[in-house]
Amino acid sequence: MSRTMTGARMVVEALRDQGVDTVFGYPGGAVLPIYDEIFQQNDIQHVLVRHEQGAVHMAEGYARSTGKVGVVLVTSGPGATNAVTGLTDALLDSIPIVVLTGQVPTFLIGTDAFQEGDTIGITRPCTKHNWLVKDTETLSETIHRAFHVARTGRPGPVLIDLPKDVQFATGTYTGPKEMSIRYQPATKGNTAAITQLVELIEKAERPIFYTGGGVINAGRGASQLLTEFVDATGFPVTSTLMGLGAYPASGKNWLGMLGMHGLYEANLAMHGCDLMINLGARFDDRITGRIADFSPGSIKVHVDIDPSSINKVVHVDLPIVGDVGHVLEDAIKIWKSRGRKTNAAAVRQWWTQIEGWKARNCLAYRNSDKIIKPQYALQRLEALTRDRDRYITTEVGQHQMWAAQFLNFDEPNRWMTSGGLGTMGYGLPASIGVQVAHPEALVINVAGEASWMMNMQEMGTAVQFRAPVKQFILNNERLGMVRQWQQLLHGERYSQSWSESLPDFVKLAEAFGCKGIRCDDPAKLDDAIQEMLDYDGPVIFDCLVEKHENCFPMIPSGKPHNEMLLGDAAVAGAIGGAGSVLV
Repeated sequence: MSRTMTGARMVVEALRDQGVDTVFGYPGGAVLPIYDEIFQQNDIQHVLVRHEQGAVHMAEGYARSTGKVGVVLVTSGPGATNAVTGLTDALLDSIPIVVLTGQVPTFLIGTDAFQEGDTIGITRPCTKHNWLVKDTETLSETIHRAFHVARTGRPGPVLIDLPKDVQFATGTYTGPKEMSIRYQPATKGNTAAITQLVELIEKAERPIFYTGGGVINAGRGASQLLTEFVDATGFPVTSTLMGLGAYPASGKNWLGMLGMHGLYEANLAMHGCDLMINLGARFDDRITGRIADFSPGSIKVHVDIDPSSINKVVHVDLPIVGDVGHVLEDAIKIWKSRGRKTNAAAVRQWWTQIEGWKARNCLAYRNSDKIIKPQYALQRLEALTRDRDRYITTEVGQHQMWAAQFLNFDEPNRWMTSGGLGTMGYGLPASIGVQVAHPEALVINVAGEASWMMNMQEMGTAVQFRAPVKQFILNNERLGMVRQWQQLLHGERYSQSWSESLPDFVKLAEAFGCKGIRCDDPAKLDDAIQEMLDYDGPVIFDCLVEKHENCFPMIPSGKPHNEMLLGDAAVAGAIGGAGSVLV
């Protein structure tokens, strides 16, 4: 039933009707009417952040770990512009969030009023869609439509700009069931194309499933269908950074992550396959390397709900537009109805070759009893937390790649990282968003000290809202990935890749009112990690690691998948030599 109310109250009513339980935000003059309405209700929790970028990353962590839409509320001008990095991050990683921004009154728009900004113009390139609401009568329908657009099809961020006079004015509220729906992307794949995919599966000699974040966005059912199909066919499966957990890392057909810092066996299998089945990945440059040499001998199939992603980067032989879950369901039915056939003998030979690549042990490293190696730190973190109800976020850099290599995920929605934009400062606020969504779970942010400091102010949010997030900082006192590239590609000219004024992280933790732990001794690492896990509040763990450790394997820029740099230990184990070489 329609009701008359102010625009500000409409916002709260619409959020309630959309099932929102948490809003991440920061107040300001242009959104005070909405904050006044938030004060007068108890259904929706508001999490007060310390910076608007942090608010959007928290909403991303919340959304990525739950499958629901994350919600942000910020003011006009700098409130909106501070949200731009998070919006772009969510757009590139297909994260569904709704950002509500205040705006100056409609009669002041275009006058350069105080805290006015062209929010619609600024955010148009970094949102799936955005709206400027000039009439309170259309406000509730716009909010409902925004949620629909954010979660439907390829998910993504949307933004609604709300002038202050629209918030004060009264209008008629309409519920979500009364909204007309115009945006309805196709979810079912073409049956003939899916049948053609099954025919290719039946004949393939060197197949591989190449999975991405789209499998996770399609819901837990899609991951279950992927696991069923992979195990039934016996085909190998690899994943992008964003797709980790779509197929269980403990699964017998798992090759690990592929790409620039992917595993040797995954990259060589991608290079040498004769059938590549891309499920919900977008052929980004971190995966493909040099396009002309990317998987040169394969028939390429691409399943994606976003038709604009198909043939955008890599030309494919068989495009299938549809929801990954629906397409997998239909493909399994058709494959079973045709007798569950595969070229089993050839696939066994393919696995023999893959096992030979696995024997290179590409993640091998030279451990030390004098200093903590970052790989060892993550191996111990994995061993001590693998049986817990665990969620992992990361910052961006070497530690992010090591986390992807050494931490294992058997379920979707357990791994939150910035893939497409590579946003330093993502992990800490994202971990808070995950913890708010899963208050009883163990949430760990794997960080580098430089990236962590970009949004370290959000520890205040963690303490205020009693979010017991664990900040596991691999502190090499360097911008690790920048330093690595400078060593390998820029003649060891280390331009601005270290800081000479890092804080004492233990004292910083105490200043925020949480626990600080420092460890620099491999022999004491397990006890220190356990101390972090046992503490019932937020922790900053300063893990002092080897300063000049490089992250391998690595595909150098512009090289194909079969030309990888391996680290000393992997090279020595494989060919009896030492040093990082192309193999």
